Amino acid sequence: MARAMFEYTKTILKKVSFNKELFSKELEKAVQRLLPHEIKELTIWLKKYIMNKPELYVCMNIIDK
Repeated sequence: MARAMFEYTKTILKKVSFNKELFSKELEKAVQRLLPHEIKELTIWLKKYIMNKPELYVCMNIIDK
């Protein structure tokens, strides 16, 4: 079940990546929902995903909290 939540989170983040505010809100929800090891995995995925999306760089602060 937990793995499904992680995959679902990635899907949602991809879908809302067109809007920085929506992306931030969904990322905050993800940080509250996911397990610590999943958050680490999400961080790695995010760094790769936002590499070509500079407008989303500020969202990395949410994970660093």
